[in-house]
Amino acid sequence: MIVVDTNVIAYLWLPGVGTASAERLLREDPEWCAPLLWRSELRNVLATQLRKRRLSLDLAIRVVEGAQEQMRGREFDVPSESVLRVASASRCSAYDCEFVSLAHELGVPLYTNDRALLRAFPDVALPPPGD
Repeated sequence: MIVVDTNVIAYLWLPGVGTASAERLLREDPEWCAPLLWRSELRNVLATQLRKRRLSLDLAIRVVEGAQEQMRGREFDVPSESVLRVASASRCSAYDCEFVSLAHELGVPLYTNDRALLRAFPDVALPPPGD
């Protein structure tokens, strides 16, 4: 089991520079976890892609449905106190600190492409393989 941030999930479902790494990570450990926040963040990624006309509404809906099915049963509500403790120890957003908090709580690594998280939390944050 591992925690993955929304960028890793998005790269798995939307072709891009991180897709090969996300696919490799899924083969290595298919039990991906994330805070519930990942859903809103992915919807925001998809909304941005829709506005830029990089994908159709039908495809965006299929992507979000597929990703939600993939993550079903491995989405967590992260306690606010935990998030704020992590945020107070860094300059990272509370949003990003939800992922760090969950990784700490579960005692598993967090895979992320976010350089600020990688720098701030080297004890738990790792880049996806190949990055």
